[in-house]
Amino acid sequence: MTSAVEAFESGGVIAYPTEAVFGLGCDPDNEQAVQKLLAIKQRPIEKGLILLASNYSQFLPYIDDSKIPQDKRFAVLSRWPDGITQVLPCLPSTPAWLTGKFSTLAVRITSQPDVVALCNKTNKPIVSTSANLSGHPPCKTWQEVEQALAEHLDYVIKGETLGFEQPSTIIDGLTGEIFRS
Repeated sequence: MTSAVEAFESGGVIAYPTEAVFGLGCDPDNEQAVQKLLAIKQRPIEKGLILLASNYSQFLPYIDDSKIPQDKRFAVLSRWPDGITQVLPCLPSTPAWLTGKFSTLAVRITSQPDVVALCNKTNKPIVSTSANLSGHPPCKTWQEVEQALAEHLDYVIKGETLGFEQPSTIIDGLTGEIFRS
């Protein structure tokens, strides 16, 4: 895990297992790292990105916790870990390179051990987008990642996904509206 942490902290883009597929990620506070990730993916900044974390407190520098009504708080927190990405109100200070054109941010708490360890060691969430080039299916193993993307990455965590069949469902955390199932 030391090499993954070093790559993360030095502005690198890393690949790591998630619930269903491999993700590409970096330090959410490092604009150059996020721009590098977007270039690898050929992904427009306007789409916004997902943050993965090991616990809710890691999202507090980015999401506006005060805008989550008390009557919705239990529902929001009980949907984790795994499988559900929630779109929540973000702070005005949350960088546009994370939110894209939105005033919200997509976040997910995971129990995937490698991601939990990375987030705990850095005490930060990690940017998350599927490990694939535009127009290609997401990689499901570290071997597929190395074959398709190795030249673009600073580190690949050679772990296993949690075996989910589909990428996470994305919902509005406050209304429950489904954006991707």
